[in-house]
Amino acid sequence: MESEWDSREQHFLDAVRENIISGLLFTSLYILSYFVICRFRRRTEKEDYYTTDDEDAMVYKIALWICTFTLAVSVGAVLLLPISIITNEVLLIYPKSYYVKWLNESLIHGLWNQIFLSSNLAMFILIPFAYFLTESEGFAGSKKGIKARIYETVVVLLLLGMLVFGFTVVLSALLDANKLSQESISDFWDFYLPYLYSCISLFGVLMLLISTPLGFTRLFSVIGQLVVKPQFMQDLDDELHSAKFEEDDITRKLQDQTDGTLQQNGQNDLRKRLKEVRKERKELERKQKASPLQRNVVYPLVWLFLFILTAISLFMVGLNIFRLLLGYGSLPGGVSEVALGKASLSSLGSVGAAIEVALILYVMSASLVGFYSVPWFRGLSPKHKDTAMTKIIANSTVLLILSSALPLLSRSIGITTFDLLGDFGRIDWLSNFYIVFGYNAAFSVATAFCLVNKFTMTMRDYLLMRLGFRDKTLPINNPLSVAVNGRRSLKPQKAD
Repeated sequence: MESEWDSREQHFLDAVRENIISGLLFTSLYILSYFVICRFRRRTEKEDYYTTDDEDAMVYKIALWICTFTLAVSVGAVLLLPISIITNEVLLIYPKSYYVKWLNESLIHGLWNQIFLSSNLAMFILIPFAYFLTESEGFAGSKKGIKARIYETVVVLLLLGMLVFGFTVVLSALLDANKLSQESISDFWDFYLPYLYSCISLFGVLMLLISTPLGFTRLFSVIGQLVVKPQFMQDLDDELHSAKFEEDDITRKLQDQTDGTLQQNGQNDLRKRLKEVRKERKELERKQKASPLQRNVVYPLVWLFLFILTAISLFMVGLNIFRLLLGYGSLPGGVSEVALGKASLSSLGSVGAAIEVALILYVMSASLVGFYSVPWFRGLSPKHKDTAMTKIIANSTVLLILSSALPLLSRSIGITTFDLLGDFGRIDWLSNFYIVFGYNAAFSVATAFCLVNKFTMTMRDYLLMRLGFRDKTLPINNPLSVAVNGRRSLKPQKAD
């Protein structure tokens, strides 16, 4: 009896400890997400308690809290696999250490289940509620106030939920009528909600299929903007001279335009362009002051690091395709019981696990860069201190979908062999061989095509110009040519 009581007490203490750790982790992510959103959020008069009534201010506060919660859940979903992989390696290296005793299977399983539950809560309830609340004004004839707006939001949300539920029933009936006949309408939480989340996760993985290969190539251009290039790749003196020339030209035009409404509108555009040019000039001056070591060593190292990560990603995808064809590879679907600290996930040991963590974070970074590079989604790009609340809600939704699909993508294309825990492994399409194999093939082909197109663009444009299929007056898309954020140097370039 005493031993049973001691085991119950120990189980209770373990549960309390796990809840405290999960709470501290989520609190840290929430605070970080709040500062990130505040960095991009546009503060309007509607959000200020001192310039308007409390109704509008409270609505925007609620939307801000919901977006912060969603962003924290998204970051947690991105960190699920890295935390699990690192935990497995730490327990393997220090199996009996007192300082890592709090790392256990129960904690990791609990994190996966909590992230899955929070993702469903944010995706199906909180985010729609935040959007409809910001757009609501209360029903006609009702008394104005925060209660009327919440009432209208709840009613619209219920109607939307019924519509989505009906769509899910119809879709599941079309795809799997036999399985639907065994279910009832009352099995919403056990069948229909996971099925709907499975469809959204498939949509998120398809978004990653488009954005990740683009991001692989786009990152090579991004580092050219963030890191100072070597002197032979970028003529900073010429670019700085061009920026100063344009700045002086715009300043002179602003001094000449003083009268008329049309001129006033033109002045607003010129002032906006002048602000951008001054920002470019300051950035060029900063790069010009960079040391030779930073100029000639940092950029090649960063470029080589990205190239190696991209090559390893392609190699692992190709290896996964080979394993699937021969029957050695396992599908990511199905409930799995992972025993942490028993064996390393990689044949290279801790080094291989570190490579897997780096690849997962690299793929997520590439997917975000690639997503905002797609022409249809460039308008969603957040701007510093100039992002409206509706756009913040849209970005939070996109980040939630992409981050929730990241564990599925990483496991499906073979970046890691860590099995999906919790309800992530119960997603239906993960057990379909044709979907997983077709996705691997499409991902490898798309990535290879984007990389080949990126690194052969200069030679292709030159050959087309020589053969007469391209106007010789147009500049060649040469990475060694002089450009400042898409604006060519004012120095004339020779066609031949």
